[in-house]
Amino acid sequence: MADSAMGRRAVLAATAAAAAGAGAAGVAGAAPAAARPSAARPVAGARPGGPVVVRTAAGPVAGAREGGALVFRGVPYAQPPLGALRFASPRPPRPWRGVRDATRFAPPFLQTVDPAGSEDGLYANVWTPGTRGRRPVLVYIHGGGWQVGAGSWPTYDGRRLALRGDLVVITFNYRMGAFGFGYHEELTDDRTGDCANWGLQDQAALLRWVRENAGAFGGDPADITLAGTSAGGASAWQLALRPELRGLIRRIVPISACHVWAPATSLTVPDARRVYEEVAARLGTTVRGLRAAPAAAVQDAWFAVFSGAPGGRVVGSGREYRGPVVDGRWMRAFDHELATPAVPVLSVHTRTEGSFYTGPGSPIPTPAPTDDASLRDAVRGVLLKGAARVSDSLVDGCVDAYRAAAVAEGLPLDPVSLWTDVWGDGLFRYLNVRLAERHARTGTAPGYLMEFAHPARPPWFGTPHEHTSPFLFGTYGLPGNVGACGDGAGEVRVGDAFMDLVASFAHTGVPTAPGVPPWPPFAPGRASALILGEPGGARVAEVSKGGQLGFWDGGGWGPRVLG
Repeated sequence: MADSAMGRRAVLAATAAAAAGAGAAGVAGAAPAAARPSAARPVAGARPGGPVVVRTAAGPVAGAREGGALVFRGVPYAQPPLGALRFASPRPPRPWRGVRDATRFAPPFLQTVDPAGSEDGLYANVWTPGTRGRRPVLVYIHGGGWQVGAGSWPTYDGRRLALRGDLVVITFNYRMGAFGFGYHEELTDDRTGDCANWGLQDQAALLRWVRENAGAFGGDPADITLAGTSAGGASAWQLALRPELRGLIRRIVPISACHVWAPATSLTVPDARRVYEEVAARLGTTVRGLRAAPAAAVQDAWFAVFSGAPGGRVVGSGREYRGPVVDGRWMRAFDHELATPAVPVLSVHTRTEGSFYTGPGSPIPTPAPTDDASLRDAVRGVLLKGAARVSDSLVDGCVDAYRAAAVAEGLPLDPVSLWTDVWGDGLFRYLNVRLAERHARTGTAPGYLMEFAHPARPPWFGTPHEHTSPFLFGTYGLPGNVGACGDGAGEVRVGDAFMDLVASFAHTGVPTAPGVPPWPPFAPGRASALILGEPGGARVAEVSKGGQLGFWDGGGWGPRVLG
């Protein structure tokens, strides 16, 4: 599952090294969602076949024509978060007068898996069929465990999706790790009063930038669909819950969303405070002084605090990943504790999310179980991602429940298959399905649920977490993706269908595609989930492996979805 720029498994490898999760973002504060009408217009006088110049609200940018599309790379959507703006809410980009080159990607945000990373990383990339018209806008938030990733990675090239779907496709970078997701009052922004979740603030700033500038790129600023995978899928859901963004986001496509909860994937406020104080102490400064410390030193100290097994760290939360913190402002509560978004939702999960971690090249390498005893040890390791202590009875109950469900459904009983499903369900599939069920019961807008089932090629197996991205973007044939994805006629059919479904959802709110049966809104207990990627073609059915999910409802581990 490698990206053509770097291993897509490496998207989470930095987090794994620190822990021992994905791969392969307006103005700051609570400003009103309704931005002023777009002042952006194409700049007259561009030469046919030459650079394409459009005028954004901050100044003109020159993009390129590539493969039938127009692409604008490295367009600033906020000021660089440097110096005094480190740990500050994002500020609108400073205006410029001359034509800014937008033919090359900006560096990814600072991260351990890419030496080219930089704190100066708040930039957007735009693919469009043309600058005239008012197309729906699809904004995509990359994943990577809130630690790594970039909208510029080749897997997320938006050209094919923009052309096939007649969409304006936008990717971008946002602050991550120590600079993006945490909390401390000593880092309060004097302008906004915010002291947490700077990466989430960046994502909201990007959406406001899109609202203001979509018209320059042939997009409709009133028709924005927000999509994302893993951490990005969770962000799409979280942003849709923000009251001031509800009029800006028209619908969402959360894919394999890693919904945050403590202690697994979020720090508590006391723990976040302690981590920044520990980082400052390691660097011989104060928490406020972290704004002036070398960025690489802050990053290294942050990962050092989270090195080793969770039980040996100075804090007990953030055991697997460190996503948004419940700060009462940018995140009022965890997703499972809040009402469902008041927008149409197309939720996607893969059939075996966990095979991303249990297959070759896992970002969190763990010996595979071979017998009952090692299976129970492996399952205990999964459960320890979300609890400080795991009893023998909880481990036994989990193994027994998954084994019984596998027998009932005629699924494999080998230790690796059982371990894979426990891992994927506990961290991803359980909350994705249960939140889709709640949206169907209590939501005010339609919801659709897709199980992506296209199998990975050996030596990978199942349908791993993040196996969706190459098919959504049509980049499965890239050198770094083709080994796991393939690029034959079957892959073309699956990719085209996936792109068509998401594009039609962005255009009309109803996902349709040639060769795909009519797909009704999701209704729990009825054949209403779309299964995409099986050899026999797409079909509508009940959610598969439903029996396995029952363990998490009453297992005494993890969150419960109420309502």
